[in-house]
Amino acid sequence: MNSRTIRNRIIYLAMAAPLITFQKAAAQTENPERLLKISGYGEAFYSYDFGRPANHIKQPFLYSYNRHNTFNVNLALVKASYTTERIRGNIGLMTGTYSNDNMAAEKNVLKNIYEANAGFKLSKTRNLWIDAGVLPSHIGWESAIGKDCQTLTRSIAAENSPYFETGARLSYTSGNGKWYISGLLLNGWQRIERVEGNNTLAFGHQLTFKPTDKITVNSSSFIGNDKPDSARQMRYFHDLYGQFLLSPHFSLTLGFDIGVEQKAKKSSGYNSWYTPVVIATWFNEKWNIGLRGEYFDDRNGVLIATGTAHGFKTIGYSVNIDRKITDQFVWRIEGRGFNSRDRIFLNRDLPVNNNFAITSSLAFSF
Repeated sequence: MNSRTIRNRIIYLAMAAPLITFQKAAAQTENPERLLKISGYGEAFYSYDFGRPANHIKQPFLYSYNRHNTFNVNLALVKASYTTERIRGNIGLMTGTYSNDNMAAEKNVLKNIYEANAGFKLSKTRNLWIDAGVLPSHIGWESAIGKDCQTLTRSIAAENSPYFETGARLSYTSGNGKWYISGLLLNGWQRIERVEGNNTLAFGHQLTFKPTDKITVNSSSFIGNDKPDSARQMRYFHDLYGQFLLSPHFSLTLGFDIGVEQKAKKSSGYNSWYTPVVIATWFNEKWNIGLRGEYFDDRNGVLIATGTAHGFKTIGYSVNIDRKITDQFVWRIEGRGFNSRDRIFLNRDLPVNNNFAITSSLAFSF
């Protein structure tokens, strides 16, 4: 073998080595016992509020799609998930108007954390896990990711209950997958950092029953104080919902949230709020039509303060039409209205009982 041939083979091996290494790494990634997954989601939107707020901010009790007459990004998210047989972890970073509005109480870069948690399987034979960090909320049937929800915008119930939580979760899923139960220790009501002066842990539970692939029934709770210890007011909250696939093209969601909070520290009196929600959806492979009716009663302003005689007593309704363009792209449009007992809305700076807005979004995922 001459020197030229040897030199060519050395060059070939040097060029092929990175490719071989990459193929080996890819094979390890595809192994179901060791999986690293990178995903992303982005949703741009335009909304027109017929109340025409001059500052371009829609209703203060909404934290998603809350901009008027301007094109904007509701949520842009990149997430990495790592899973093996015994360990798992998630890191998600986000930006957008949802991040700015919903994370307003958090400091600096904490506003950009969508999810950051790690978990360990405690049993070799049972599906028993402990996870800790910034976790998805155990409350409600909606998330911040629009494409996973039946309606374009979120319900008042979802907007005024936790989208995320920080703490530790012990969870168990039955062998047949029909039962899921978890217990949680939390920093507070949708908190990454505790409220200054607060040293009390909050508690939560979740119980989900799926007797068939067409029925899901869920019960979730929160117990805790979300104020400084010097002004402690215990909050007790329960979320109950059922999701039913009534036919191959029709689904129904029924939800009911109720909560109470002490009027003052060491008080025996409580302020309450509650909200029923109904969502009906018709869908096929390309189209989705959703109808929503809801009512939110927070007369004492625990979550939504109005400063009016009867507080926040508001009926909401919406209809949305969605078109699945490809597996990665979804276009949606929705008309949504509110009707309140008191004049809590503004129309050209004048107080009124009603509000209506049209919103359209384009979502991309990978």
